[in-house]
Amino acid sequence: MDLVDQILSEFHLQEDDLKKLMRRIQKEMERGLRLETHEEASVKMLPTYVRSTPDGSEVGDFLALDLGGTNFRVMLVKVGEDLEGQWKVETKNQMYSIPEDAMTGTAKMLFDYIAECISDYLDKHNMKHKKLPLGFTFSFPVRHEDIDKGILLNWTKGFTASGAEGNNVVGLLRDAIKRRGDFEMDVVAMVNDTVATMISCYYEDHMCEVGMIVGTGCNACYMEEMENVELVEGEEGRMCVNTEWGAFGDTGELEDFRLEYDRVVDETSLNPGQQLYEKIIGGKYMGELVRLVLMKLVNESLLFDGESSDMLKTRGTFESRYVSMIEGDSEDRKQTYNILTSLGLLPTTTDCEIVRMACESVSTRAAQMCSSGLAAVINRMRECRREDVLRISVGVDGSVYKLHPSFKEKFHAHVRMLTPHCLITFIQSEEGSGRGAALISAVAHKMACLIGH
Repeated sequence: MDLVDQILSEFHLQEDDLKKLMRRIQKEMERGLRLETHEEASVKMLPTYVRSTPDGSEVGDFLALDLGGTNFRVMLVKVGEDLEGQWKVETKNQMYSIPEDAMTGTAKMLFDYIAECISDYLDKHNMKHKKLPLGFTFSFPVRHEDIDKGILLNWTKGFTASGAEGNNVVGLLRDAIKRRGDFEMDVVAMVNDTVATMISCYYEDHMCEVGMIVGTGCNACYMEEMENVELVEGEEGRMCVNTEWGAFGDTGELEDFRLEYDRVVDETSLNPGQQLYEKIIGGKYMGELVRLVLMKLVNESLLFDGESSDMLKTRGTFESRYVSMIEGDSEDRKQTYNILTSLGLLPTTTDCEIVRMACESVSTRAAQMCSSGLAAVINRMRECRREDVLRISVGVDGSVYKLHPSFKEKFHAHVRMLTPHCLITFIQSEEGSGRGAALISAVAHKMACLIGH
């Protein structure tokens, strides 16, 4: 076991490492906010044009779309008072999976497919005749020019649809709806999933000024002082900034932290050299990192008697959900044994234990690395607001955060260790992306009505 520990010890990070990482992230955040350094900063700090939070006067029916991974959701959100006069939000949603050819074909194919799903949903709910305000959660790096206009900077998470990068995403959606011609929609707002998560949690807790996703990918947003957001005119109040911190490290700031496994995952990905921080944390990559560690242990004859299987040798076969299942397994390791035999292996009890250790090393490092990012954001907010003690709530969504058995606890503990002058409440978001998009549309719609657009 000593040799196994030695190999896995590379994943162990000390408090000083996490502080160093936090300071580097803060430096890139600062560069992302400033006009003269924004272009070359790896953390882009994109203004979202979300300034006002909902106050409970928003009412009506809204449609929300949520595109952020291989599944696409359409959701009807009813905002209003219940019988007791309590303000509430009700949702009905349907999931559609996006075919590979729509993800990797042309933008027209992708948005036509999205319009087809909306049409199907409206048919099912007999709502074709209504023109509803629509909020679109679009979880990719976008440079906003307004709340309903945003240019796609680059695809991430396996999407490569041509003709979308450099174009206004809301425009692509509106064009696809027009081409179909069987329903009308008023697209009033487009937001990132982190922003939608923050807004949906803000309803439960008005201290919620940070939104975060740890799922397929990893990202965060928060309310920044307007005077620091140099990309947008105006000094008053605050605006929500989408950090796009997944790209931290793309200009070399992670080189002393990245291991051989990280380099292989990056080189074999669809976007080599990009989103390097996200590739250490996100669920899209976690299983593959573990598989590479297992292959290293096999090659050193420390696992499975030095014998691998064809499946284990194949990229992508060790799914990220296996990491959660193995770490959450009971004493008898039955689930671990079943997963490994399904990969064509014949594990001993010791093998099962080593595999669990490998999973734990990868997921613990992910939780620690992620904590540096959030601590960077929260400590910055405290300094900018000049508060001795900052009380703040953080809305979080995403499969890794919700489903992994110990990620959440480790992540919370490390964030608190790195933010000694802050009192942080974590809120797990339910239906965050869809609800938040609808609520932001409700605010945008109300604003537009007030201005008389």
